[in-house]
Amino acid sequence: MIPTILHIETATDVCSVALSRGAEVIGLKEEAGGNNHAKHLLPFVEEALKQGGCTVKDLDGVAVSVGPGSYTGLRIGVSTAKGIAYTAGIPVMAIGTLEGIAQGAKALWTGSDDVQPQIVPMIDARRMEVFTARYDFAMNMMEEVSSKIVDENTFAELLASQTVVFCGNGMPKCRELLSASPNARFVDAPVSAKNLLLPALKKWQNQDFEDVAYFEPFYLKEYVAAKPVVKGLR
Repeated sequence: MIPTILHIETATDVCSVALSRGAEVIGLKEEAGGNNHAKHLLPFVEEALKQGGCTVKDLDGVAVSVGPGSYTGLRIGVSTAKGIAYTAGIPVMAIGTLEGIAQGAKALWTGSDDVQPQIVPMIDARRMEVFTARYDFAMNMMEEVSSKIVDENTFAELLASQTVVFCGNGMPKCRELLSASPNARFVDAPVSAKNLLLPALKKWQNQDFEDVAYFEPFYLKEYVAAKPVVKGLR
C-alpha cells in the first residue's frame, strides 16, 4: 500500500503543511516569518489537500513535528493533528523537529560524495542557547536532543575530527563562533513540513504510531510564564 500522509510543521515561526503520496510531495502550503499558526494552519491544510486532489477521507495518516520549539506552535500543530486523526480514524506519527531540519539539510548538502558529514540542527532558544541534536549522514541519532549554550568550545572536539553541517534557525547566531574551524559547514535549510516525509514514511512502514488521546509535544524545557508588568505600577 502506498500511503497518503498529511504533514504538519508549526514548531517555529514557519507554518507549513505538506501532503505526500508514497515518497512524493503532492501538495505544499507554507509561510515563514510570523506566529499566526492558529489563523493559517487549517486553511493551509485545506490548500495542501486541494493541490493533491484529496480530502481528509483519503488520508492514511498524519505526521506532525513535535518539538522542541515554540510552546504555542507545538500545541496548535499537535492539537490539529490529533483532531484530524480522530475524525478520520487514522494514525498519527510524531517526528522530532530537529530530525526534520536535519533531513532538509541533508537534501541540500552539495559537498563531495566522499565526505559523509555529521549534521547538527539548531533551534533558536534565545541568547546563545539552542536546542540541538546530532545525526550521522544516514540519519542515525548520534547525540540526544538537548539545550546548549554555544561558545567557541562547544563543538570543538567534534570539529577537530570530522566535517559537521550546522543548520536550522539557531545556526546563524552561532555561525561566527563556529566558522573558525575548517570542518564547519553551514546549510540554510528552511523549516518545512516536506522534510517530515522520509521519517514519517519509515514510521508508517514500521507501524510506529502514537496514542492519539495521550501523546504530547516534546517541549524539552518547561514553560515559564513571564510576570506581566504595567508601566508605573509595582
